[in-house]
Amino acid sequence: MPAENEPRPAKSEQTRTAILETAMTLFQERGYDKTTMRAIAKETGVSVGNAYYYFAGKEHLIQGFYDRIAAEHQVAVRDVLERESGLEARLAGVLHAWLDIAEPYHEFAAQFFKNAADPESPLSPFSPESEHAREAAIDVHREVLAGSKAKVPAELADVLPELMWLSQMGLVLYWIFDRSPDRERSRRLADRGARLTTRGVALARFRVLRPLVHEVHELFTDFLPGMAQTVTARKKPTK
Repeated sequence: MPAENEPRPAKSEQTRTAILETAMTLFQERGYDKTTMRAIAKETGVSVGNAYYYFAGKEHLIQGFYDRIAAEHQVAVRDVLERESGLEARLAGVLHAWLDIAEPYHEFAAQFFKNAADPESPLSPFSPESEHAREAAIDVHREVLAGSKAKVPAELADVLPELMWLSQMGLVLYWIFDRSPDRERSRRLADRGARLTTRGVALARFRVLRPLVHEVHELFTDFLPGMAQTVTARKKPTK
């Protein structure tokens, strides 16, 4: 129960949360494609119009899910980022924190992946619609780097966090299809990925290798529409 003096969420936020929670449950039980906004509204106890007021469609519900996972992850990483200064330990801790948060949604993720796998789909983590959650996740990796003992060249300060997030997306893809007990193989992959990334960041200190890092980054931004938009927005001068 909330503390006596703790402010309670506004009714509109409670309704929005209830719709999102109901949608997640129905997506898990019936699958994403077979769940309608009408069914979500009925199970939540609101009108269909009210459901559409808070979420314009099922795709927006997924965006709400992405935003919630990103927000929970930003809170969950606080302990490891305050405790660790080594890049490998910080990154491994951040990846394990994501696996812990996402675990209850494992079956649901497998169900809707066929929709999210298309980079042109609004459900894709690379889509323009997913920019808010994507930027929140990249911010975590910026903090991983900034607070570590690793020496990062100034010209790679923006590029490396985005590449680290892309590496995390590879882990997410593996996790979706991982059927090992307690997703043990995904956790091993997180540890090895953190070790490999740390070595890559160390090598990036050498000037001769920096063009290769930029080339890899450009490869992704050229072929993933949402990433291209994110980079363009980041480069715009602030007024």
